[in-house]
Amino acid sequence: MAPQAVAAKAAHENFPVALRMLPRTYREHLMAVYVFARTADDLGDQAPAAERLALLAVLEADLRALYAGLGDGGPPDDSMSVQAAIAGLARPVRECGIPMQLFVDLIRANQQDQVVGRYQTFEDLAGYCRLSANPVGRIVLYVFGSYTDERAEQSDYVCTGLQLAEHWQDVAEDLRAGRIYLPLDDMSVHGCSEHDLAARHAGPMVRELMAFEVGRARSLIDTGAPLIGSLRGAARAAVAGYVAGGRAALAAIEAAEYDVMATTPRPGKARTVAELARAYVRGR
Repeated sequence: MAPQAVAAKAAHENFPVALRMLPRTYREHLMAVYVFARTADDLGDQAPAAERLALLAVLEADLRALYAGLGDGGPPDDSMSVQAAIAGLARPVRECGIPMQLFVDLIRANQQDQVVGRYQTFEDLAGYCRLSANPVGRIVLYVFGSYTDERAEQSDYVCTGLQLAEHWQDVAEDLRAGRIYLPLDDMSVHGCSEHDLAARHAGPMVRELMAFEVGRARSLIDTGAPLIGSLRGAARAAVAGYVAGGRAALAAIEAAEYDVMATTPRPGKARTVAELARAYVRGR
């Protein structure tokens, strides 16, 4: 998929809700990161199943080639075999000093998706989120020149919560892809089976399970949200936007009475904007 087509999906994601209000340089850097992350996800989800691991390996090789080229003194030139999604990272990587491992972790998450379709415990799922979500928040901090270890820890809480919110919105879609991100232990406690997740509508036990998981995701986001108050200007607006997107997504699941089988709950723009304003002003 071309980077332009990948970027067109951004408006439908939870995380880039604040992009339009940011200065151009930040928008361009964050969009380059989004295009990379979306490309890795699409290779892991939409490429022919037999080719996914090989394609992800190529993506990693191209990423390493990019960093090797920058280490030699400049961005890759036309002689280097670097995909457009990778080449777009040259400027933010060079200007913001983003560690390569954060991008490698995003690839690792998609490689894990090819071999792991169930998570027994929440701790197992949180380990997946450390690869699939937390690197994005840390990259954002580097983009804004705001990275510290303390902020990174707060960002990890927010990003894990955002990842969970997305999983809870997409329970039915993920099941069709052969994956269940709801921890099996939690399903057992609430008396839910995979058969229940395949129903056209969520039954009472599934709704109770989803209410529990929504509360867990909200708690994680709220734990990390004071990160907003430590930031100023564009960085504060961006992180407030991400927090707002997660909170609005969870509110949409609640508004659907936790029936994530009948539809994919999506928040309205008004709710997202209201959450953004609230988070920005309160700093959490």
